[in-house]
Amino acid sequence: MTDQTVAIEIAPEMWAPATRDGAAAEYIAAPSLTFWQDVRKRLWANKPAMLGLGFIILLVLAAIFGPMLSRHTYFEQNLKLSNVPPLFQTYEVTDSAGATTRFFFNSGNLNLYEVTPSGEVAGLLRPAKKDLIKKQQQFKFGDREVVLDTAKQQLSFADGTALAPSGWQWNMSNLLGTDQLGRDVLARQLYGARISLTVAFVATLVNFFIGVFYGGLAGYLGGKADTIMMRIVEVISTIPLTLYVILIMVVFNSGFLSVVLAIGSVYWVDMARIVRGQILTLKQQDYVAAARTMGASTPRILVRHLLPNSVGPILVTLTMLIPSAIFIESFMSFIGLGVTPPEASWGTLTSEAVETLRAYPYQLFFPAAAISLTMFAFNFLGDGLRDALDPRLRT
Repeated sequence: MTDQTVAIEIAPEMWAPATRDGAAAEYIAAPSLTFWQDVRKRLWANKPAMLGLGFIILLVLAAIFGPMLSRHTYFEQNLKLSNVPPLFQTYEVTDSAGATTRFFFNSGNLNLYEVTPSGEVAGLLRPAKKDLIKKQQQFKFGDREVVLDTAKQQLSFADGTALAPSGWQWNMSNLLGTDQLGRDVLARQLYGARISLTVAFVATLVNFFIGVFYGGLAGYLGGKADTIMMRIVEVISTIPLTLYVILIMVVFNSGFLSVVLAIGSVYWVDMARIVRGQILTLKQQDYVAAARTMGASTPRILVRHLLPNSVGPILVTLTMLIPSAIFIESFMSFIGLGVTPPEASWGTLTSEAVETLRAYPYQLFFPAAAISLTMFAFNFLGDGLRDALDPRLRT
């Protein structure tokens, strides 16, 4: 093999200097954004965070306006329509006169319920005759007779012909069904959302007004004041929250107020620790020394200089602590230390549904799903805020 050299001719005009444009030299390829504009841009680009924010907004709107628009209340009982599922299989029987009766069989309580053509539950059908020995019930639909075998949970005509279902129907009277007392599950879910959001609102206020300023003051003062204030925080945090609720119940009796007061009295300690750590770092900065030299007071330095520069960790921590507060309220209501009947909470709905889990699992599914989705939404939003407020990720 031989090496071949290729000669390339370069014209002199190719070495001409590039033209200089003063306007192009000052051109900025990317738009100039402020810190909060960049935070909003990156937060909107985070799909899980925006899904969480959208769910939270829908939950707030449903909790505020849902009970107003519902035709049922959270305490209204109708024992004739107890444990009616949200979705059921319908049957149709037509007599010789051409009249058609539409109904469904509830395998949980072995009852038949009449259903209108629009899908609403009209009421409970009473058997014309009961045979306790054969475990059968006879129902009359005009001149037609339907036999319900409760042992086999089968429907058939009087001649033994099996009655086939006509299809599936959504319960238009109670979209999420009813509980063991005939109360609308959807109305109680919406009222339970009010309870949970109230707890979230209280936790946010307590964390902001007590935890932020307490931790900020402890971190800025330092020395013995910081030691004493943080020892108080440690004493409060070592006592279980359940004990606080029980002690408050002795004074205010059982109820939602006890849980709110318990959360309000101790839930700020985590926020205080986080803010204290931020202030300990920030107070060594030059702008704090300059403000102190100019005679700025301690409250002014905290409010105007230190806390605004700690708003990122504060917002993230607030978002992360809210689902924990909601779960605490649900757990307290589940064990009987929260809201009292007939008030509804996601915790009380879950507690009541456990008793009928095997027969009516939908009664447990809806409150459990509401708690899970709400906690996921707040956690996704918190993760998105943490990433958006991180200055190391800013482009």
